Amino acid sequence: MVKTASTMLPLGTVAPDFSLANVDGSTVSRADFAGKPLLVVFMCNHCPFVIHLRSALAAFGDQYQAKGLAMVGISSNDVDAYPQDGPELMKAEAAAAGYKFPYLFDADQSIAKAYKAACTPDFFLFDADHALVYRGQFDSSRPGNGMDVTGNDLKAACDAVLTGKEPAAEQMPSIGCNIKWKAGSEPEYFGA
Repeated sequence: MVKTASTMLPLGTVAPDFSLANVDGSTVSRADFAGKPLLVVFMCNHCPFVIHLRSALAAFGDQYQAKGLAMVGISSNDVDAYPQDGPELMKAEAAAAGYKFPYLFDADQSIAKAYKAACTPDFFLFDADHALVYRGQFDSSRPGNGMDVTGNDLKAACDAVLTGKEPAAEQMPSIGCNIKWKAGSEPEYFGA
């Protein structure tokens, strides 16, 4: 299990546009969430780091979408090399995990590159104007470290945004498996 950290995209970055296929067959775009705080999570089906917080992520999505947060999951892995992360199995995973947020497929990996995503899970929280206010970890729990999965870091950031406050300036990068780039298409920022 190779550990890769977030690139820690600069705060204030405007959310790159996306328009991607959801597991339910619809197309979901960033514009669909205009005027709402937006959480973009790069994730996949097979990553042990995502599996580790799977049930907590589903519960988090339910809790925070009810509070007015828009949320999407995006899988950008190379499905030729990792077929378990393809759209049909994403649909099954969303149902099994209880994800009620859109789970989108980034077939050409362009959206992961636009966000400078590096790992799964990788969290990007944008305010109502879609300016980046948090990029970092769900919490300090990792597979095998014995710490409970709480989501405290991300919850604190979302609570701040939803009440018109700034999230804490000190933000710890997310750690996870590297995004599985298509051969020869690794972005320049990857591994830097």
